[in-house]
Amino acid sequence: MLLLASASPARRRLLEQACIPHRVQVSGVDEDGIHHPQPAHLVCLLAEAKAKAVHAQLMDPTIHAVLGCDSVLAFEGEVFGKPADAEEAKARWQRMRGHWGDLHTGHCLIATSPATAISSQCQCVTTRVLFADLSDAEIDAYVSSGEPLQCAGGFALEGRGGCVVERLNGCYSNVIGLSLPLLRRWLPQNS
Repeated sequence: MLLLASASPARRRLLEQACIPHRVQVSGVDEDGIHHPQPAHLVCLLAEAKAKAVHAQLMDPTIHAVLGCDSVLAFEGEVFGKPADAEEAKARWQRMRGHWGDLHTGHCLIATSPATAISSQCQCVTTRVLFADLSDAEIDAYVSSGEPLQCAGGFALEGRGGCVVERLNGCYSNVIGLSLPLLRRWLPQNS
C-alpha cells in the first residue's frame, strides 16, 4: 500500500480516480525552511523532506512506499506557491494572463519491503501552462471564488481554474498535484 505524505485533497482524488490504494499521513514539514534558487530542484527537496519525515514515523508493515510531492509555478523568474491573500492572487493573475508559466511538481518515492533495503527516487515533472488573457473583472471573479488561494500558482486546473487555462504542454495530472504516468512507471518496481 502507498502512503501519501501530503495534505492535498487534489492529490488524494487523483490516486482515488486512478484506483491506487493509499492512505494519507501529513508530513508536518516546515516548507518555509527549505530554499533553492532553481524551482525544479526546490520541489524535489520539498517532496523528499515530506517523504522522509513520514517514512521516519512509519510503523505499519502494510505500507510499502511513501510518496511526497510538492508543486510550484515558475513565472518570469519567480516562484509562485500559494498566494498569501486575495490581493497577491489578483496581482499575480494580472501578470500571468495571456502568458506561459511552468508548473513544477517534485515527486519522491521511498520504498521498503521486507526482502530489500530502503530505496528512494526523486524526480521533477514540468508542465507548461498557457493562461487565458482574462479581463480585470474575470480575475476579480476568479479570485473572489477563493480557489486561487488554496493552490500553487493561484489556480486549480481541476476546478474553476480549468476555465482560465488555455493550453497545457506536458502532463495534465502533474498540474493537479502529481504525475500519474510517473507514478505508474515507479510503482511496479516498488510493489
